[in-house]
Amino acid sequence: MEQLATYLGSNPYPGRGIIIGKSPEGRNAVIAYFIMGRSENSRNRVFKRNNGGIRTEAYDPAKLKDPSLIIYSPVRIYEDTTIVTNGDQTDTIYEFLKAGKTFEEALRTRSFEPDAPNFTPRISGIVTVTGNSFSYKLSILKSDRGNEDQCLRFFYEYENPIKGEGHIIHTYEGDGDPLPSFTGEPRCVCIGNDIESFTRNIWLSLNEDNKVSLFVRYIDLLTGIADTRIVNKNGGKKK
Repeated sequence: MEQLATYLGSNPYPGRGIIIGKSPEGRNAVIAYFIMGRSENSRNRVFKRNNGGIRTEAYDPAKLKDPSLIIYSPVRIYEDTTIVTNGDQTDTIYEFLKAGKTFEEALRTRSFEPDAPNFTPRISGIVTVTGNSFSYKLSILKSDRGNEDQCLRFFYEYENPIKGEGHIIHTYEGDGDPLPSFTGEPRCVCIGNDIESFTRNIWLSLNEDNKVSLFVRYIDLLTGIADTRIVNKNGGKKK
């Protein structure tokens, strides 16, 4: 298990990342999602609240070029399940769950992003709260070593999450040209007990030049109440 600040701080460009876990006292399911960018178009974004979830928007609409891979809903809610992804597969998962189908079935209809030569992986997660407990799943869809004709699909399921622990999955191993896709299993990381300090630690750990926005949510397993923080480099922090 790694310290999240150390892990993120050692990587100048993890890209977009999902973190899910359980707070140390065991009371909260914890979800975080961050985005980074190298181009002006990627950096010209903010997170906005939307129907219990969030949506990306252009900070300066006049500078928006191609919205296809940067404007989407990273977080949506379906009943007791929170969906978090790095693209429009959020909507695919939502529609499949609504139809009584599964997270895995939804993602078997999708592939990595069509942004050659990077072929950015699609990363996804769901958190399902049942009573006073929860479970979560993570997934990554990526090309086979840059081969656009083959999509590799990986699914990870976590039952009975351990207090103070969670997992992170992100799009890139680091900076490069083309960008190298994430490899291996989701990394096990420490989860903070307090939403304020946890949000601050993640934000400060992300590369100053490349970070764009951060979403953090703590879901109280006893009350069901969600506490959310949003940090945008363009526009600051919002509760």
